[in-house]
Amino acid sequence: MKISTLNVAKIAAFACLLQIAQVANAAQQSWAERMVQSEMARHPEAWSMEEAKKPKWNYTQGLVLLAISKQYEKKPDPKLLAYIKAYADLLIDEKGDIRGYKMSDYNIDMINAGKILFFLYEQTQDPRYMRAMHIMREQIAGMPRTSEGGFWHKKRYPFQMWLDGLYMGAPFYAEYATWFAEDKDTFDDIAQQFKLIERHAKDHKTGLLYHGWDESRQQKWADPKTGTSPNFWSRSLGWYAMALVDVLEYFPKGHKDREFLIESLQNLAAAVTKVQDKSGLWYQVTDQGDRKGNYLEASGTSMLVYALAKGVNQGYLDKQYWQVAQKGYQGLLDKLIKVDSGLVNITQVCAVAGLGGDPYRSGSFDYYVNEKMRDNDPKATGPFIMASLELGK
Repeated sequence: MKISTLNVAKIAAFACLLQIAQVANAAQQSWAERMVQSEMARHPEAWSMEEAKKPKWNYTQGLVLLAISKQYEKKPDPKLLAYIKAYADLLIDEKGDIRGYKMSDYNIDMINAGKILFFLYEQTQDPRYMRAMHIMREQIAGMPRTSEGGFWHKKRYPFQMWLDGLYMGAPFYAEYATWFAEDKDTFDDIAQQFKLIERHAKDHKTGLLYHGWDESRQQKWADPKTGTSPNFWSRSLGWYAMALVDVLEYFPKGHKDREFLIESLQNLAAAVTKVQDKSGLWYQVTDQGDRKGNYLEASGTSMLVYALAKGVNQGYLDKQYWQVAQKGYQGLLDKLIKVDSGLVNITQVCAVAGLGGDPYRSGSFDYYVNEKMRDNDPKATGPFIMASLELGK
């Protein structure tokens, strides 16, 4: 059967109109919505994020699902709630126990996924979610600590505090304490985590904080005098900045340490602004932008943009930091966000970085810049969604 020239023209015109409609629809959606939809399209089941081979309770899924819950709160959509709930229900059994979770590991990363439980309980009143919250709180109560009361990052990383861990544990701890009206001792303990990392991991010349600190000085990566790791890593600074702004959301206004937390955020904002690239982005190794091999990295940038924008929105930071956040966000859009077949992609994301372990991770410049990069890693997509929401984008 032959197709007439007229019909070919009609088909082409229809395709053109459809493309225009799709572009117009995308233009009406926020970047937050578009990234949420893209993540759900890439991962119809949330557990499969980060190339996971099987479902597990994990901080990265928790990070993206928390971001999606914030989008739901801004613009409720049953599909978003169902997506978050499906992940939790796959891993939380009828008693509220978490499948595959080992409290005895005392891994502070595992607390992060617990942040979605508050949202799910508010939406459903399902007691299983509250039971799972209590499990997370029980882990916090049993966490091994440094001599001054700082949480070890993991039981298998003795005497070590990492900036990452402040984000993984402290905001959940503060929200739980608010929900269940815990006394001031709890908030003293939360503030103590920040006091210790400021005391031991901060470089007073730059105002930046090193990725990790080893109280025992036994780790090969630890400076024998200070115990700090050797470099500044932008994603760890992003984790820490997000920890500060998120903890402050739940920290009692009359508490003696609230001003300390605000000042810590203000000092960090000033420090990271000084090393922001002219593109608006931050480098993988934060203060060595002109060094060969270093690159502009998406997750650390997204996290810092989110924290700065939220800090201004909540009144913790001066309005000048709104321009810093906007510049960083525009840098993401200009250089690291790519749209392909309607899906929003974020590029140049460090897949993973840590300290010590096996294989050994030295924390050197060469270590950080040679770790694998991965597009659409959840450690960038989640913060990008939250940054977009804070900036109204």
